[in-house]
Amino acid sequence: MFDKRPDRSKEFGQLIKQLKKKKPKGLDDQVQGLHTQAFEKIDCLSCANCCKTTGPLFTDKDVERLSKHLRMKPLDFESTYLQTDEEGDLILKSVPCPFLGSDNYCGVYEHRPKACREYPHTNRRRQQQILTLTEKNAPICPAVYDILKGLEAIHIK
Repeated sequence: MFDKRPDRSKEFGQLIKQLKKKKPKGLDDQVQGLHTQAFEKIDCLSCANCCKTTGPLFTDKDVERLSKHLRMKPLDFESTYLQTDEEGDLILKSVPCPFLGSDNYCGVYEHRPKACREYPHTNRRRQQQILTLTEKNAPICPAVYDILKGLEAIHIK
């Protein structure tokens, strides 16, 4: 189960604001290094909080891939598992994810949505563009929390 992190939204909010304003060179490399360190000690299967508390956005390709894997028609897949949110995006009807097993393994891992493949988005380039998303993911993902603590140590003196 997810080890609840202390609420650091105020401090992390200040960090994110500072990083957006400063636009530090090397931010991608710093986040990548911290990402690697975090995932050396954090096992996603012991947590799975992302799958338990949030749902990914589904692209048309995700729907095609998953419906094919599950041997369903895309419209049947959508009507069974998805709904359209207020922004017009396809999202899960409910969380936890219906494909998450009691052992925290994903039942459709090889076919999972792109958003799941990329979560928590801390190992990609152009981190500057997704700082707000990273901040939102900190209370959900212990790795993101640790990454932001690391960035705080680097940038807040």
